[in-house]
Amino acid sequence: MKSKDLMEKARTQFAAEFLAAIGNGDENAVAEAVTQLSMDIQEALLEEANDSRMDAAALTARGVRILTSAEEKYYRALNDAMMAADIKTSVTNLDVAMPETIIDAVMEDISSEFPLLDAIDFRNSTYMTKWFYNTQGTQMATWSALGSDITKELSGSIDSMDMTQNKLTAYMVMGKDFLQLGPVWLDRYIRAILAESNGLALESAIADGDGDKKPIGMTRDLDKGTTASGVTTYEHKEAVVVTELGPETYGSLLSKLTETPSGRKRTVRGVVMVVNPSDYLMKVMPSTTILTPQGTYVSDVLPFPTKIVQSVGIPEGKAALGLPKRYFAGMGTSKKGVIEYSDHVQFLEDNRVYTTHLYGNGRPLDNNAFLLLDITGLKRPSAEVTVKGWSESYKTEIAEADAEEAGGSEN
Repeated sequence: MKSKDLMEKARTQFAAEFLAAIGNGDENAVAEAVTQLSMDIQEALLEEANDSRMDAAALTARGVRILTSAEEKYYRALNDAMMAADIKTSVTNLDVAMPETIIDAVMEDISSEFPLLDAIDFRNSTYMTKWFYNTQGTQMATWSALGSDITKELSGSIDSMDMTQNKLTAYMVMGKDFLQLGPVWLDRYIRAILAESNGLALESAIADGDGDKKPIGMTRDLDKGTTASGVTTYEHKEAVVVTELGPETYGSLLSKLTETPSGRKRTVRGVVMVVNPSDYLMKVMPSTTILTPQGTYVSDVLPFPTKIVQSVGIPEGKAALGLPKRYFAGMGTSKKGVIEYSDHVQFLEDNRVYTTHLYGNGRPLDNNAFLLLDITGLKRPSAEVTVKGWSESYKTEIAEADAEEAGGSEN
């Protein structure tokens, strides 16, 4: 099996097992899922590394980066420490900091693999402890006659986000033979593990996190926080029931996003709709797909510029609709790029287990930036509300399907 196929199979299997383990609160299952991912990625990368026919262009196409001098220095020092006789002292006392460019590369990998993170305001917050932001957004100045007193004071509500409050931990199970491959493959492996395990966990939290040791999700109500044992968690917003996505209904939904919590108005130029993959295929896709007069289907057709994103983090039957750039998420690492290890976890397998920690946080910047939708009853558009220009055959097809559904419900 080719390395690309191995990687894709590993990602699919990991996503299912990892999210199931998180949902069940099973830490052992989480560790097992990440361990299997690590071994699968190593197998794929070993196949790539052993393919002597690949030139520099092919390596680059497969995600093997040309390292900067600082990155090369860091990985050589890390590689030497990992192979040292006194591994504990060597890794603990590693005096070369992880270059920020490595975190930038990890974030690029995560954004490309998880489209929700590419849609929001997702930034590198390396070495930052707090992020300050204005919850009120843009405000309007006041016109007055020349020479008159300044009559309006622009008020703002500044809030902050603790960027070190939440920690993402990735396990990296590494066969000792893998360390012989050199810095570029070590970089490829570490980025793959960080991007996959942390990206999946981060996307799920951004979509629906309750704020307990994780970001606050788009689906959560910032006005309904409950604090217990020093931890504040947030309830779901009240879901708006949506059965169709015609212009009037969709416009009414979007109008709720134009008002800030303080009552000011803002312009809405584009939105994101985040849905569970199964809901996308069973509900959203059928209701937003049209057949053109040319006989071709066009998907994701909505009355307003909307980016539809599939995310396993959104509960089935629900969707988040809102302003993507009004969600901020930052991720980075400590100055050292903390790495720890154990030879005991998989001693019999002759594997060394490493962990690396990333710090980050995220939340909607105001409570009106996102809506929670109940799409359990979402249907395809009826023949009466189809877009002008659709083919008559498709209108007939919809009308017949609607009649069949009505007949079935009567029985």
